[in-house]
Amino acid sequence: MKPTGTDPRILSLAAEVANSPEQNVPVILLRLKEIMNNTPLGSSELKKIKQDIYCYDLIQYCLLVLSQDCSRIQGGWTTISQLTQILSHCCVGLEPGEDAEEFYNELLPSAAENFLILGRRLQTCFINASKGEEKDALLHFFQIVTDSLFWLLGGHVQLIQNVLQSDHFLHLLQTDNVQIGSTVMTMLQSILQIKSGDLLRIEVKTLHSILDEVVFKLLSTTSPVIRSTATKLLLLMAESHQEILILLRLSACYKGLRSLLNKQEPGTEFTQELRQLIALLSPNVYQEVEEQKLHQAACLIQAYWKGFQTRKRLKKLPSAVITLQRSFRSKRTKMLLKLNRQKEEEDRRLQVQLQRQRAMRLSREIRLSMLEVVHPGQVEKHNREIEEKSALIIQKHWRGYRERKNFRQQRPSLTEYKAAVTLQRATLKFLAKCHKKKKLFAPWQGFRELTDARRVELKQQVDDYVRRHPSSEVSDVTSRELHSQAQEQLQHYFMGRALQERAQQHREALMAQISTNIEQLMKAPSLKEAEGKEPELFLSRSRPVAAKAKQAHLTTLKHIQAPWWKKLGEEAGDEMDVPKDELSVELGTLFIGGTKPP
Repeated sequence: MKPTGTDPRILSLAAEVANSPEQNVPVILLRLKEIMNNTPLGSSELKKIKQDIYCYDLIQYCLLVLSQDCSRIQGGWTTISQLTQILSHCCVGLEPGEDAEEFYNELLPSAAENFLILGRRLQTCFINASKGEEKDALLHFFQIVTDSLFWLLGGHVQLIQNVLQSDHFLHLLQTDNVQIGSTVMTMLQSILQIKSGDLLRIEVKTLHSILDEVVFKLLSTTSPVIRSTATKLLLLMAESHQEILILLRLSACYKGLRSLLNKQEPGTEFTQELRQLIALLSPNVYQEVEEQKLHQAACLIQAYWKGFQTRKRLKKLPSAVITLQRSFRSKRTKMLLKLNRQKEEEDRRLQVQLQRQRAMRLSREIRLSMLEVVHPGQVEKHNREIEEKSALIIQKHWRGYRERKNFRQQRPSLTEYKAAVTLQRATLKFLAKCHKKKKLFAPWQGFRELTDARRVELKQQVDDYVRRHPSSEVSDVTSRELHSQAQEQLQHYFMGRALQERAQQHREALMAQISTNIEQLMKAPSLKEAEGKEPELFLSRSRPVAAKAKQAHLTTLKHIQAPWWKKLGEEAGDEMDVPKDELSVELGTLFIGGTKPP
């Protein structure tokens, strides 16, 4: 989404970039530097210009230009170095808005990687250059690229870890050139001064490579610039991270580093830093530093804990009055509720007592009225009947209460019993299926080997059977005739069975049709009451077919929608019962054409 109120300079520049040929785009993009220089630093106008540049993809154009070959760009390294400055200044202080994830995860890492690639190209060109003026120009461009990278990392510190892990940065650091090496190490020192914690987040192999290169430059290079920069860098790394200091002291890779540093020539410019580094590597100083760091850590933990406790108490002071008021109000509310409940219970007790008194009076009045009506000789009989009825009512209520109580107690056990029966049934069916499959697909074990005694015994049994049941010899012609007769009888049987099956199916269809027609006629209105197309419904023979299809469809739906535990004990061909009310659908408008079966 394009922003509203776009700067007309950015708008015209974006239009010119879109309409210009590819070789003219880098020169056009250089005009962004003039636009940004004419805007006050830190102003809201500059932020708005950066947002417009990002929204119109001019930053992406700069990245594309930086990834191209230098020989194809007008102005060569001059244009490229200025574009790196423009790109770093545009990315720092930019608020991407909705595209923040793409900006931070893709665009910024790509820009840092392009800066490192440009640095490697400039390093190669600087080493291959033969003229002094050309080398000075390339070194100037290399410094511009490193300054742009440092500016980008200063605005986005999360890129420091990516840069330190990059192979291109390691190649830049491993150069033998004094000027390039000092520039790269100075940039690394500035980066670590911004955020040195990312040095321990990189891979151990990469960290060892960086330390090896810095130590190598310190011990093997004769240039005082390289040695001074390497000493300051190593001192910064050792002071910032205790793990690196322990690695330099105890690792076998750096064994003898302290003795080699002691052999360095005194009186140089970096003698003070070298002495500090040697002092750090000495055992006594290491122990003192360790104890000092532990003391500082303990003091820091105590300060944080005391501050936390003090803030906690201060936060609780205003809420103490509120808590007191809340507890008083809750106690008063509970007392009022208790008084109300007591009053309600007394009222309820009085009402029950009054109801009982009224019931007693009513029962006595009924008895007196009954005594007036009933003959004096039947009063005892009447009283006995009333007592029996009352006893029966009391017994009935008591038995009902007892049975309901027993049922509620036995309900969980009944549910568990039913579930166990269902699971057992499903398990037994599943085991039976598995046993059946094993028997069906069991591999053939082969015949058992026969011994000589068993062979003699079997041969004697065969001879005895043949002797007892002599075979009647039949000629070849007779055998063929018997075979042909058997084939004819078998063919006749199969043909007759097919006709019988067809006739049975026809009879069943006719019976279904007759029962359906009878049901329709029973439910149909009389001829006087029939109106419209109701008589035509009895001319269609498709209602049984449609009803059967509906039943099959509902059965399939029931089976699909049933839960998995209901399908455990079912076979593939099991049928499900469908309620008749689901089959009572209107089929009067359905007509399936066909001919009457013979």
